[in-house]
Amino acid sequence: MKKILILTTSTGEGHNQAAKSISTTFEKSGYEIITHDFLKNNSKLLTKLFVTGYEISASFFPKTYGFAYKLTDTFITNKLLSIVFSFTKRKILKFINETKPNIILVTHPFAVNIMGALKRKGLNIPVIVIVTDFKAHSTYIDKSIDAYITASENTKTDLSLRGIDSRRIFSYGIPVKDEFFDTNFNLDSTKNDDYFNILLMSGSMGLKNISYVLKELLNNSNKLRITVVCGKNEKLKEKLLKEYNHNIKNKKLHILGFCKDIDFLMEYSDIIISKPGGLTVSEAIIKNLPLLIPFAIPGQETQNVDFLTNNGYAVYIDNLLELNLIVDKLISNPKELEKMKANLSNLSSLYSKEKIVKLADRLISN
Repeated sequence: MKKILILTTSTGEGHNQAAKSISTTFEKSGYEIITHDFLKNNSKLLTKLFVTGYEISASFFPKTYGFAYKLTDTFITNKLLSIVFSFTKRKILKFINETKPNIILVTHPFAVNIMGALKRKGLNIPVIVIVTDFKAHSTYIDKSIDAYITASENTKTDLSLRGIDSRRIFSYGIPVKDEFFDTNFNLDSTKNDDYFNILLMSGSMGLKNISYVLKELLNNSNKLRITVVCGKNEKLKEKLLKEYNHNIKNKKLHILGFCKDIDFLMEYSDIIISKPGGLTVSEAIIKNLPLLIPFAIPGQETQNVDFLTNNGYAVYIDNLLELNLIVDKLISNPKELEKMKANLSNLSSLYSKEKIVKLADRLISN
């Protein structure tokens, strides 16, 4: 049985979700799966520094996080990380020698630094990197990596301009759960009223900005069915449930916490309003669900906004007071929605988790 080692960690939930999603596809293809949190299992100090640091800065000091993201988008950062991860690198090499995988797959850019260094020191195991955003930060860049999986041809071009051989880059999409590739043909019969369906999401951390968006939507004059997903932020969920525990004219409001049925909610919705995290965006792309983006964490998410809006997949709302004007426009001009859906369909047609497995098979046999 072939064995794959998947390296991930928890700076945001997208890296772990991508790892989990692709592992199921490899498992179905007969691979033994080893998923390893390369920070948590090797360094408590680095875990607190990077994981907790990301959660605090992204949630409470987004401008500072964005400044740091831009400042570190340089090859000098990779040299510094090599020093920071010197001890972790030795522990991961020991783990690799113990588990003896046939191939290694990486869903976090910090692990790219580690695996690139090990490859240059003689590690003879193919390594695949999944870029979990729509533009690669410099920490993803390493010419020793055997293959890159990207979310679009734009990402592929960006990697090529940064020195990665284009023959090693494959636009197969950020892996998401199998359920998102399924279509529920019975939903149309249940949507038999004249309500416009909006899915409002705040990301896994449940950013409180969602409450401001909801307040604006409830002032909209159209009939709206609004499903709010608060993620792991139970305080936000309880706050919204308490604040909106009464009937609101022409509105059907559903407030949820952490939800495992996002694929169903996306299928049911006409649009999604969300911050543009790589995983959520990929799920929406596969569901051909147009996006409205009212806020984004500076850094990779603002780069995601540029990609999505420039290619007709999403609309960015620079001023929250314009939210209802855009919603009204989409409701009154269904052709606009259909055009966005067609653009998303063209992009999602490139996505395939099975192609990632076939790529792994080829790298192992070479």
